Amino acid sequence: MARMSGLLRRTALAIRVTTRRTDGRVAFVAVAVGYFLAYSLAVGQLGPGRGTFGVSVVDDPLLRMRSRMAPYRYEPIATISLGPVDYLFSPIDATIALGLAALVGCNLAVSIVAWRSPSTCGLTGGSAGVLAGVPAMLSGVACCGPIVLIAIGVQATAGLLAVFRWLLPATALLLVATLLFVGSRVDSAVLEDP
Repeated sequence: MARMSGLLRRTALAIRVTTRRTDGRVAFVAVAVGYFLAYSLAVGQLGPGRGTFGVSVVDDPLLRMRSRMAPYRYEPIATISLGPVDYLFSPIDATIALGLAALVGCNLAVSIVAWRSPSTCGLTGGSAGVLAGVPAMLSGVACCGPIVLIAIGVQATAGLLAVFRWLLPATALLLVATLLFVGSRVDSAVLEDP
């Protein structure tokens, strides 16, 4: 238990140190926003607009928001029209997208800062930056894997499509594990500084 507590504390330190740096903040925001938009586009929640501005909400949003359309996909409760784009707002889907975007942003921000100056952020070992980026890059498969199969014309069997239902939780676990790995690389001397 003490080891896990230390690992969590070191990970929080790595994230805190990364977000104090300009390059870390810029990387986090750019990657998180980009991932959120790409995820929303891939799952069909963000699309071309009708040139209007406004919000329309369904009749019973509390009931509708829990209606499942597919694994990790829920019914939208509102359409937000922003002129050239429309966003179908589903609170659960938006929470999933924001959570993944934050994990991807943290992973890549810590990776970039660790790669650019490992001694400044208190990370030891050159592998931390490289390994942090791997799950973040692969995480795109979780949201758009089935779309990629359709786009390239591969006939997917039901078994292959069933695998995609496990990619989203696997991606989240890999991203958390990677953050914990990078956190374990934080120099213990940095932790003792006030």
